[in-house]
Amino acid sequence: MGPAERERFDTLILGGEVIDPANQRFGRFDIGICEGRIVRVARSLADAIAEQVIDARGQIVTPGLIDLHTHVYWGATYWGIEADPIAARTGVTTWLDVGSAGAYTFPGFRRYVVEPSRVRILALLNLSSIGLVAPTWEFANLDYCDLELAATIIRANRDVILGVKARIDANTTRGVGIRPLELARELADQLGLPLMVHIGNGPPSIDEVAALLRPGDILTHCFTGGTMRILTPDGRVHPRIRELHERGLVLDIGHGAGSFSFEVAERLLAEGIVPDVISSDIHQLAIQGPMFDLPTTLSKFLALGLSLAEVIERATVRPAQIIGRPELGSLAEGTPADIALFQVVEGTFTFYDVAMQARSGDRLLVNTLTMVDGRIVPRQEPSALHPWAQLPEHQRPIVQIGHPYRVMQARGG
Repeated sequence: MGPAERERFDTLILGGEVIDPANQRFGRFDIGICEGRIVRVARSLADAIAEQVIDARGQIVTPGLIDLHTHVYWGATYWGIEADPIAARTGVTTWLDVGSAGAYTFPGFRRYVVEPSRVRILALLNLSSIGLVAPTWEFANLDYCDLELAATIIRANRDVILGVKARIDANTTRGVGIRPLELARELADQLGLPLMVHIGNGPPSIDEVAALLRPGDILTHCFTGGTMRILTPDGRVHPRIRELHERGLVLDIGHGAGSFSFEVAERLLAEGIVPDVISSDIHQLAIQGPMFDLPTTLSKFLALGLSLAEVIERATVRPAQIIGRPELGSLAEGTPADIALFQVVEGTFTFYDVAMQARSGDRLLVNTLTMVDGRIVPRQEPSALHPWAQLPEHQRPIVQIGHPYRVMQARGG
């Protein structure tokens, strides 16, 4: 075949082990990219010509990860991190910010975060019109629950806003009980949108929350160890949650700094409850550890017994389906070239949950490249943490322990 007859691409990714649950494609494949889209996936494209060739030998190639629970409203909220610098080193190409912005703060979120970002950012609107400017308490004053204003903002921004978010726990609802969730339910039903509900330590109780959930909603922090956990006192799955899950309630991890328990995870997995989505709940505290980032969170589920394909599925095609973006979370020909490369590092790793309970694992996902629309996201230093971003005292040892990969390197692994 002469040069004129050889296939031509903007970028070729060669020799990687593809894990693409959306298309049930697993194994060694090459990927050809033109004008920001995947145009060829084949066993070999080694004879093709490209302006850029990426050697993926010895690595896995996945769709760009979709993180269903993030906080990326940097500088205007207590929690927000910057998406682009973190994306470049984690493989997350689509970020769903869940409730950082309320009706009063969403216009700034759209202009100053969503529009200039290299990565894809979508959102759930917080029912509270002030969003997450402060660490909590956003529902303590019901005057902030302006349904008419929230509906107006959502209707004007349907390309970005995909649903409604309500944090329901003792701090956020201080003194007003379950009423904010009743109002969030009303808003979601009025607009025909899903509702994501955060649980933690009550009151309210998990029974009160479960009564207001519907199939298609998202229950985040589903493996929390807090008093609103979805385990009954005798260690069984809450019957209403099991019934709703069987009918389409989405169970989302949302690890964060206070919402993931290894003990609860092990009990629920033994009960046959596998999360639909593994998400990070990344924010100014959680990024310091023990959560760190989405690949580390996925690695914890490898340690819990899920397969590599299962964890990738729960961070690609599953969240893509839930947010109604089937063109994402896939390496199908014709889809946007949102792609991530990882090394699967083997060794002995110690992972921690939010209570600093430890579990051992033998595999760690380490991102080596992140691509959005066919362009590599450049690695850059994020801005410094905000002065209030102090881990709770029991988690502060993780700063000295460090990320599992750095621990392995320090041991000479």
